[in-house]
Amino acid sequence: MQTNLAAQFLNTPDGDEAEAILRQCVHCGFCTATCPTYQLLGDELDGPRGRIYLIKQVLEGSPATVKTQSHLDRCLTCRNCETTCPSGVHYSRLLDIGRKVVDQQVPRPAGQRFARTLLKETLPREWLFTPAMKAGQMLRPLLPQALRDKVPHAHPAGTWPTAPQARRMLLLDGCVQPAMAPNINSATARVLAAVGVELEVAPGAGCCGAIRYHLNDQDGGLDDMRRNIDAWWPEVEAGVEALVITASGCGATVKEYGHLLRDDPVYAEKAERVSALARDVSEVVCEFEDALAARIRGKLAQPVAYHPPCTLQHAQKIRGKVEGLLRAIGVDVRLCADSHLCCGSAGTYSVLQPELSYQLRDRKVANLEATGAARIVSANIGCQTHLQSGTELPVGHWIELVDQLLAQAG
Repeated sequence: MQTNLAAQFLNTPDGDEAEAILRQCVHCGFCTATCPTYQLLGDELDGPRGRIYLIKQVLEGSPATVKTQSHLDRCLTCRNCETTCPSGVHYSRLLDIGRKVVDQQVPRPAGQRFARTLLKETLPREWLFTPAMKAGQMLRPLLPQALRDKVPHAHPAGTWPTAPQARRMLLLDGCVQPAMAPNINSATARVLAAVGVELEVAPGAGCCGAIRYHLNDQDGGLDDMRRNIDAWWPEVEAGVEALVITASGCGATVKEYGHLLRDDPVYAEKAERVSALARDVSEVVCEFEDALAARIRGKLAQPVAYHPPCTLQHAQKIRGKVEGLLRAIGVDVRLCADSHLCCGSAGTYSVLQPELSYQLRDRKVANLEATGAARIVSANIGCQTHLQSGTELPVGHWIELVDQLLAQAG
């Protein structure tokens, strides 16, 4: 695709990256076939190719409009288009650039500004979010349905193993997950302790930075990333094996720290090192598949449906590991029709674009229930909470299932 960037974007980091991405696109349209919002709306501008043209026009000097902003807002950033694209177009990075430029030109209405500010200032701060979530769980029966959908039932975390192990890894605790589903990280610690790995949580680490960054507070998101690097760095220098991440949305972001901080003279090399250490929990646990299979004898009585999050299968390009592990330990795990499509959660998307989000959720839930499974597992807290709001089947993280089976096996 030929480009002619406006003068203000020439020879700038964003302009150079956007131009390189635009030049990769051959406007073939393969991406459109796998775009969830295009499937719902049937509008070329609500598919990746159309959005790429909108961003190109703005970067070439055409004024952005409210319509431009709306089409970019409706993108889930599920990155299914990147999996489909034969040219390797890194659409999500172009979208981040485009959204930033458009928001600089098109002021948002007060209601949108308030909602976005509330999300980016509350969710990443555990000291604010955790008491708010606990209050919401106590008052859950009294909440309106839209809010109740965002507040999962309270579940205990269980015990955290304390015995020293031969191997040592860091764990990203996260920001919302400890309050919404505290058992996920403790279950991960128990599973890995059973195979000789000790997990540690670094004091001072918190939100991975994705929430602010994708709400167009890119400076705030980068500051979150720098804070995490500072918190993890003593352990990195001490030789920790890996940084284990149980929420695939966080994992997709941490694995891009090296790229996002590439121009920071203080943090560039450290960020690259942290990204190299980042591992989704499936990448770590699969190393111990044989040992776990030997411990967990017999099959789970009822089938399980697995929903692979977009941030795992499209962003991190991790496919088949979770299903393979679960099958190896005797679980009848099933993928639903259109398992490559987004469930509609997409970070804060379900709050900011509820109509589209719930349409996608209902489609996904119907397909998952059609598998005949007795429960649903996924690999991202956002997907789990979103899916649970649309089904009576229990929804959890797949690592919790492994932990349960280990406990049953003694």
